Amino acid sequence: MAVLKVKFTKTKRDKLAQILWILNWVSVVSGIILFSLGLFLKIEIKKRNEVMAKGDINSVPNMLISVGVIACVVNFLGGKICYDCSDDNKFSRWKLIMLPYIICTFCFTFCILLGALMCYTMRNELEESLYLGLRDAIKFYKDTDIPGRCFLKKMVDMLQIGFQCCGNNGFRDWFEVQWVSARYLNMASKEVMDRFKSNVDGKFLVDGVPFSCCNPSSPRPCIQYQLTNNSAHYNYDFLTEELNIWMKGCREALLDYYTAIMRSIGIAALLIWLFEVSLIKMVSVWYIRDFLLSRMGNKYAVTYEEHKKHLNI
Repeated sequence: MAVLKVKFTKTKRDKLAQILWILNWVSVVSGIILFSLGLFLKIEIKKRNEVMAKGDINSVPNMLISVGVIACVVNFLGGKICYDCSDDNKFSRWKLIMLPYIICTFCFTFCILLGALMCYTMRNELEESLYLGLRDAIKFYKDTDIPGRCFLKKMVDMLQIGFQCCGNNGFRDWFEVQWVSARYLNMASKEVMDRFKSNVDGKFLVDGVPFSCCNPSSPRPCIQYQLTNNSAHYNYDFLTEELNIWMKGCREALLDYYTAIMRSIGIAALLIWLFEVSLIKMVSVWYIRDFLLSRMGNKYAVTYEEHKKHLNI
């Protein structure tokens, strides 16, 4: 098939090098954005690390931070190469580096894609980590006098208020744990002792929730205790009336929060990846490589057919 013969003179190649220099600096900015997004996600995870079980949940932010740094280094090097292409005294030193540079470029663009995909595949791992972490945090909610756990009560209360949630899966999770410290229970009270004896684990279990589960938007004063006892409250039906506490579990609330963040980061990473692997970028890299090699041989023109041979078309 006949094709149009395109010649790249030295002047045109110098202009191409200038365009590539600009594109590489845009890629450096993209690398900084990836680094910033990864750092932001890492900080957000760190804020609530106490309600997350130990695991590889930091793999995504660590991946984005690493890829962002690599992108800055590789594209800065690419910008330097393009800048030196117009200088006869500097271009020759990049001859042996061009092929490794091209390989590195494609490798780190693949890592960007991998990081973007990880943002969408991390949900199940994050959900399990939140479930185990919140379960333990609720279990130790009452241990305000024990070093290493004394902060959990405040953290869980602030979490439930901030994310408008209650419990792990829901408010009923509080029915299954003793969340009131024995320090604040009157052991001389028959009612208290009866509750301790009412279950095989010997715990003070009540059908109530902490104050942080209360919904301030409810017109009725918050009902924290005896939530399932209709006779304990006036004009109250547990089965039909909408409770004035948060109905959503904190695991679901946190999962939705982090999923939204990772979805946005994933979209940004995909856009950066598309920019990096765009046709203009790939073709330009090949032309710059041909440019350097041709200048080493004092040749200043490459035809479209010769370029196709390089790409094995």
